[in-house]
Amino acid sequence: LEGESEVLHIELQTDPTKVMPMRLADYRLRIHRKAPDKTIHQVVIYLRQTNSEQVYQEYFEIAGMYAEYRVIRIWEVPIAQLMQYSGLLPFAALGQTDNPEQVLRDSVQAMSQLPASNQQHEVLGAAYLLSGLVLDQAMIGKIIRRDVMRESVTYQAVLDEGREEGLQLGIKEGRQVGIEEARRSIVINLLREGASIDLIAKASGMSIDEINQLQDSL
Repeated sequence: LEGESEVLHIELQTDPTKVMPMRLADYRLRIHRKAPDKTIHQVVIYLRQTNSEQVYQEYFEIAGMYAEYRVIRIWEVPIAQLMQYSGLLPFAALGQTDNPEQVLRDSVQAMSQLPASNQQHEVLGAAYLLSGLVLDQAMIGKIIRRDVMRESVTYQAVLDEGREEGLQLGIKEGRQVGIEEARRSIVINLLREGASIDLIAKASGMSIDEINQLQDSL
């Protein structure tokens, strides 16, 4: 997101990597090159709970260079915050809870009440994939109806991947698709709220053409 004096850059990551600090520093320099007079805020959101020390690192440092960024460990985020916005509902089961099964049930109920059926299908598809980080597929299948899932482009992409390379690999690769679909859902919500296309592109990393296509589909 870009305002008059500030820029917010957000990264979604399933697991930490050693190159993440350098990647954030690289993006910071790119953003600074385009907007040298603006303050830059960077946030990394980690999706899968881990004991890795890397999810606590909030800076990049080499000789003569130091850059900070903020880290959000989604398993520490209160469920109420994730349930507050439709674009965040697919992430709810990953939040701060001892009962992700019940949280998924609650979030699915909230998703089922969204006004547009195609929006319901896609956020449910993203929820199906993302919740696989904390729940087994059998349990998820009991909560999210298969007849609904058949309408989800996200879910169908996973099935196609599974037929070609094996179901488990399809689901694993599909989780990244789920992250992308969740990002797509957030972008759609921003469009509906009247945010500018340039601002959405800078915040989401999607191209202007991709955003225009989403806008045309609304």
